[in-house]
Amino acid sequence: MRRPFPGRLLSLMAVAALAAATAGCAPSETSEAAPAPAPEEQNPTRVLDEEFADPDILQVGDTYYAYATEGNRKNVQVATSEDLLEWEQLDEDALPELPSWIIPGKTWAPEVTEVAEGQFVLYFTGTNFQPTLQCIGVATATDPAGPFTVVGDSMLVCPEDEGGAIDASTVVTDDGLNLVWKNDGNCCDKDTWIQTAPLSADGLALTGPPQKLIKQDLAWEGDLVEAPTVVQRDGGYVLLYSSNDYGGRSYTVGRASAPALEGPWEKSPEPFLSSDSFGGDRYIGPGGQDLATAPDGQVYLLFHSWDAAVTYRSMHAEPVEWGGAELSLTDG
Repeated sequence: MRRPFPGRLLSLMAVAALAAATAGCAPSETSEAAPAPAPEEQNPTRVLDEEFADPDILQVGDTYYAYATEGNRKNVQVATSEDLLEWEQLDEDALPELPSWIIPGKTWAPEVTEVAEGQFVLYFTGTNFQPTLQCIGVATATDPAGPFTVVGDSMLVCPEDEGGAIDASTVVTDDGLNLVWKNDGNCCDKDTWIQTAPLSADGLALTGPPQKLIKQDLAWEGDLVEAPTVVQRDGGYVLLYSSNDYGGRSYTVGRASAPALEGPWEKSPEPFLSSDSFGGDRYIGPGGQDLATAPDGQVYLLFHSWDAAVTYRSMHAEPVEWGGAELSLTDG
């Protein structure tokens, strides 16, 4: 695990400030006054103390790969681990080249799926040139660490009338591979829907129309839901999602369940994880979550949380447990 030295931290602060100033579709709360969480040495769940937001976890053999939103001069960051708790950040950019129809500077929320042995597909959020919206692109590689190469000459999902699309993830059902995402409606006073559509076997094309699953309708969700994570469990499905403003304490992780991917979905009335969890002294704005199981069988929720000064988002691993189809926090 690497720790940022003072010069490194100043650089991260500058990057965070620039991101807050240019993130056109999401309001920022980075100036929000908030109680600081416990000092770093008292936070037992921080596993990568770097700018490493929106982590996606993929296991290949005995190695776990974590992919994160752009930072540290990379479009897509990558780290590896053998146990989900000790991570090494790689020097290479997993997506080193962007095509001319993507505006650089906002490559967010990566999701990597192994569609066949040795065949990896990366779904990423980027800023489309025309229309100028955040949309979902797709890239491929034969190594989980990359480099990934963008496929095609346009975005995979880019609904102009819905404000674009961001935060792709995948889930396998009995019928095959499916893409799950959020339309970026909060950029333009529209509802935000978590949506899904079936994918081709190679993961490179949608093969059916989108279906809407949930939208923002609870007070603590603010004006958006995003960052979906769907898992099949005990004959049904569990959806974890992030909500509200990513830039401060109001960002939360919500939970919903359904008997089938298309629904009907029932939300839990309260957040699954928030800045108020654990007495309010551990996290600031937890979100961008994924689930993974360690070699010893322990399930972890991996996600980002702001540092005490709200200048960068590091990766955390919070132990959780399944009780049938119910997921719960286990620590404190």
